Amino acid sequence: MKMWSGRFSQEVNAGFEQWQRSFPFDRILVPYEVAASKAHAAALAKAGVLDSQELALTLQALDQIAAEGIPEADDPAIEDVHHYVEKRLVELAGEVGFKLHTGRSRNEQIATDLRLYVRAQIDATSDLLVGFANEFVNQVERAGEAAMPSYTHLQRAEPVLVAHWLLAYVEMLVRDLGRLADCRKRLNQCPLGSGAVSGTILPLDRGGIAKALGFDGPTANSIDTTSDRDFAIEFVQAMSVVALHLSRWAEESILFATTEFGFVKLPEAFSTGSSAMPQKKNPDALELIRGKAARVFADATALFVAVKGLPLAYNKDMQETQQPVFASAQQVASMLQVAMGFMASVTFDLARMHQAASGGFMNALSGAAYLVRQGMPFRQAHELIGKAVQLCVQKGCELEHLSPKEYAKCGIEAGPQFYSALPLQEVLAIHDVPGGTAPLQVRAALKKTKETLSMFAGAAHVGA
Repeated sequence: MKMWSGRFSQEVNAGFEQWQRSFPFDRILVPYEVAASKAHAAALAKAGVLDSQELALTLQALDQIAAEGIPEADDPAIEDVHHYVEKRLVELAGEVGFKLHTGRSRNEQIATDLRLYVRAQIDATSDLLVGFANEFVNQVERAGEAAMPSYTHLQRAEPVLVAHWLLAYVEMLVRDLGRLADCRKRLNQCPLGSGAVSGTILPLDRGGIAKALGFDGPTANSIDTTSDRDFAIEFVQAMSVVALHLSRWAEESILFATTEFGFVKLPEAFSTGSSAMPQKKNPDALELIRGKAARVFADATALFVAVKGLPLAYNKDMQETQQPVFASAQQVASMLQVAMGFMASVTFDLARMHQAASGGFMNALSGAAYLVRQGMPFRQAHELIGKAVQLCVQKGCELEHLSPKEYAKCGIEAGPQFYSALPLQEVLAIHDVPGGTAPLQVRAALKKTKETLSMFAGAAHVGA
């Protein structure tokens, strides 16, 4: 029996009936539908709709449905997850199962189920993000004070600590954690009691229902509640930024793993070979992470387009907002799991990275900084060091190899103190500001990062 068939005198077209079903994908929501149904059953008992025996029978049957898990088979007779749980409840508890739908609508049910699902996925994704970030922290500690070139415009810019480069990615992940935490806070309002559009017909304890499900309280407006998918959009947007960060990390790792750079040594457990070229070791894990990010971006676009033209309140179009949510959560989780394994296994050629940071005029700014400390305007110092670099290019040498006479031709008085500003360790040390690459600052940043990650690890699942 359909949940809405009383109004109709004719059978629904068989093709349309199958086409409009959501059970093939929304059955993933069974655990959340059961949890919401248990809270609603308790509220019905409090309102006098169910007696104590009926409540016990209903809760026992719902627990059985939860224990059975997500049904593997797609029963074509089932319209959606709500229909499935009600049908199974009646099979287990008898006619009392039909009472559970008193005072509620599928419009509020799906809004609740989706919020519960997204909240759970935020917690799971946050756990993965913390784990991934901690793998970076482990690599930071292994890198010590090894240096590497940093790049702007993909050209060598200034030397930085390898640890400083790795911590840049952790900063991205921390922002991802913050976005998810913000999304979680906003979505954590309970739709149950909103009815189809105007509120339930029973004096249900909405605050009690919200508390039972770990929500901060009930939603404020029944019309908005049944039509709101902002939380889904915000979640998938956050997933898109996670995917974007993963893609950027994958791209740079692919680049640094090339023979031309040689900074990254690909772990064989996360690489594949070529069927034609025996010597190849390809970064397939990283390339797939980079490629799969596009699918998450598509999920975000699909949500925006599905909702952008909808009048209030619920419309059947909203059924199409579910799959992008499910797909993005599952995609990002799989990407993070692979990325975490890769990061735990990868090794860096720290000696080669350090050597690369020791040449290529990356101490030019340090030379200019020395002249500034002697009172020279930066513009003039920049110009004179630039002339010295030009001379080095002509001679095929580094700045530290020019003689004082050659510097004098460039307008620079190069004494021992000037030369002492050019070694790599001095170049690193001058960036001694919060957020800079000086070793003292990087050690402080690492300490703060560990504290931040510990905070996020402890905050997950609060109110679940």
